[in-house]
Amino acid sequence: MDQTSAEPAPSPKEQEWAGPEALCPGWLEDETPDGEVSEDSGDPECATHAYELLQSALRQEGLPQTLDRSAEPRKGFGPLDMTVCILGSPTAFLPVLLEGGSRCPGAMVLCLSPAWASRVPSETSPGAWSLLLSRGVSFEVGGHSALETFVPPRRANYVTGTFVAGGPESGWVGELARDLDCPMGGSVPLARRLEDPLVTRWVLAARASLPVPPTLAFVLGPGGHLPVDPAPPGVRLVRLEDPQGQESLVQEEVGAFLGGTAMEPYSQVACGVGRAEAPVRHGAALPQGLDTSLQQWGVVAPGQRQALATRLQGAAEAAMAALLAAEAELSPQQRGGARAHTDLLGECRGSSASPQRPPHGGDVGTAVLSAASPSSSPGVDFLLACVDDTLELVALSANSQRCLETCLLAEGMGRAVGEPPGDLPRLVAEALLHRAQRHLVEDKDILLIGAGGVSKSFVWEAARDYGLRIHLVESDPEHFAAGLVQTFLPYDSREHRRDEEHAERVTELVHARGLRPHACLSYWDDCVVLAALVCQRLGLRGSPPAAIRVAKQKSRTHQHLQRCRRGRPPPAAFAVPCRRLQSHGDVERAAGAVPFPAVAKLEFGAGGVGVRLVESAGQCHAHAARLWRDLRDDADHPGIGLGWGNAMLLMEYVPGTEHDVDLVVFEGRLLGAWVSDNGPTRLPAFLETAACLPSCLPADRQAQLVRAALQCCLACGLRDGVFNVELKLGPGGPRLLEINPRMGGFYLRDWIREVYGPDLLLAAVLVALGLPPVLPARPVPRAHLAGVMCLGSEHGPTLGGGGGLAALRALQSRGLVRLNRLFEETAGAGEYEEPCLSVACGGATRAEACLRLLGLCQALGIDSPRYPVEHFLSHFK
Repeated sequence: MDQTSAEPAPSPKEQEWAGPEALCPGWLEDETPDGEVSEDSGDPECATHAYELLQSALRQEGLPQTLDRSAEPRKGFGPLDMTVCILGSPTAFLPVLLEGGSRCPGAMVLCLSPAWASRVPSETSPGAWSLLLSRGVSFEVGGHSALETFVPPRRANYVTGTFVAGGPESGWVGELARDLDCPMGGSVPLARRLEDPLVTRWVLAARASLPVPPTLAFVLGPGGHLPVDPAPPGVRLVRLEDPQGQESLVQEEVGAFLGGTAMEPYSQVACGVGRAEAPVRHGAALPQGLDTSLQQWGVVAPGQRQALATRLQGAAEAAMAALLAAEAELSPQQRGGARAHTDLLGECRGSSASPQRPPHGGDVGTAVLSAASPSSSPGVDFLLACVDDTLELVALSANSQRCLETCLLAEGMGRAVGEPPGDLPRLVAEALLHRAQRHLVEDKDILLIGAGGVSKSFVWEAARDYGLRIHLVESDPEHFAAGLVQTFLPYDSREHRRDEEHAERVTELVHARGLRPHACLSYWDDCVVLAALVCQRLGLRGSPPAAIRVAKQKSRTHQHLQRCRRGRPPPAAFAVPCRRLQSHGDVERAAGAVPFPAVAKLEFGAGGVGVRLVESAGQCHAHAARLWRDLRDDADHPGIGLGWGNAMLLMEYVPGTEHDVDLVVFEGRLLGAWVSDNGPTRLPAFLETAACLPSCLPADRQAQLVRAALQCCLACGLRDGVFNVELKLGPGGPRLLEINPRMGGFYLRDWIREVYGPDLLLAAVLVALGLPPVLPARPVPRAHLAGVMCLGSEHGPTLGGGGGLAALRALQSRGLVRLNRLFEETAGAGEYEEPCLSVACGGATRAEACLRLLGLCQALGIDSPRYPVEHFLSHFK
């Protein structure tokens, strides 16, 4: 504790040798800015000093001083307004606050004083509390910030802050953040646990199988804060019931420890006695990059340095996974609240303190390495030791914030010498904003039109995870989802040519049940127009029904785009000549306008059913005759659009590779886009065979596909929603196949979530609620996936009686494959067959994923001369 010095002031002679403090007053203190300082905050000692620190930090970054707008209270914050609250020190999270202000202006709020916030009993979670902000510093685009008052007080959706045990703010920060009803990125109890070196070494050694320094620890009492696992290798725990009279036991244990085999490589010990949650500080040296440190150590080969960096990343991820698993076993009281978690998202980043040069002769040289996760700031410290000319990683401890501060300091230092901005502030801001948005959708009432089949089973599990209350309108009164939703509204809407009438009846059903949904949408292709009409009648957000109709009817989509001739290039450049077919006379007329070979398919079709390559008008006549005979209405083949009739279209065949582009669009602005590649289709039926994500294409070719997909959607009037666009890419650029005005089907939602992180289902809900989803600004794939489709006709015996499906499920339980069941049983027959299962394997590279998938398919009999998986995968290069 600070104490007032009783020593007399130094004489002038003494001041000559008094050091930098005498030469530059304030050297040892935080600099006070000459910018605008807020007036009385109700807590001048705490808030004024923190406010001054904030202004100093902003000035050092070359940013404008905080504008004081507290005299004009801000009003009008509602239940869907996002508030990410940072409690405590203004400097630790400043880069994150600035990045968050750019992504979501006004959403990031810094609370500098306990007088700026209050706790009230939660209205939704008995026993919990809501945090209300009456004052705060909010951040906007361009590094602008403002001190504001909120009337009525603003409710926090996510809370984190400087929870570091023993820190100057930890007392009031910990009290405000205790037992909140919103997600919390940490807490004082969790920070104390993370910074207990004995607990973390115990967990890292026992659960992550990481080497830790040989450790002898004496604990008073039973040590109930320790995990229940048996003592791991390298950690010796001695419990002392009474510290008095234990000298001989301590001496005996220390002697045995020093004389043991674990200590043989070491010639010296440093012994630390003190509080367990106060380990060595990071600020002893300036950080530098891991690669630079390794070069100083004499690791010259780039491959060796990369291999060590990969080891560090793997060890850090294993450490954080072990710490999170141990944390999940704690009670809400031990965590500091039921919603308190140490967040972990994204890959780890490494930096290191300046290392000692490794000595010769086999002794141990060391460097401290910090790995911080892009989240609410947990990190792991590793020791890089040179033992007998071999570099070894040893896990030292974890910490709740210092790794984040060190990594942000390293990035700030890099900017001063012209290095490009790093990713860490962006990744952390995205993680916090995403957690806040997840909280916003909790307990929201969603009217869902159409349940779909087994391929949409993930919807019900996801709704439960996100806390959504689903009110389902479904034609099948016996649908399996009836017992998985809040409200089940059976209504037969399969005849979609009467959707205007259906929308009236559905609206009446909703009112009769007293439902007041916050949003209405559909993930099922047949029901997208009906959902848009219901949204319109209920006054809910969504794309106009007219726009959905244009996108749903394939010939109308292309004919509309051909009239859109503004832009560079205009949307018309992506349209394909086509004609609608309702009779054989239409076939003759279309044959004169559409060149052959051409593609004939259902006007409102889905799943690729009924699509066929035709070489002449005669082949088109024959295919149309069969299709009109076999597929008359929805009962003949449910779920492929026959509720709209069985009209067809003839469109020009477009050469090139086939791709899916999944888009998230909000108010006409592109928020996210993902490009996947399709393998060669099985002609003449165009049945999908294989796919991969990320795309094999170079970035500029992917950008062409994304721009074409977006322009086509906007030209059709699709300005809000999650859309799936199918395109071909040839030498002349992208050409549109069709727009699906709903989330991508089959495996796409699962794959995008696995490879990139975002969930298209959640994004669709957020857009429908009127919230722009926070998605990665620069998405980086975490893995590569390659998959193949299975057909009942080709693989039924292998998957069923041959035990292939059981083997695949066993592999899936071990995380070795990804399965997406598309149908409960074989769908359709002959030329109308649909795939029944998607089987995918992952890898660090596309080649590795394809090799694993090919080996699996060969072992299980999925690959065959009739179904050449190797050929399908050979296109992904």
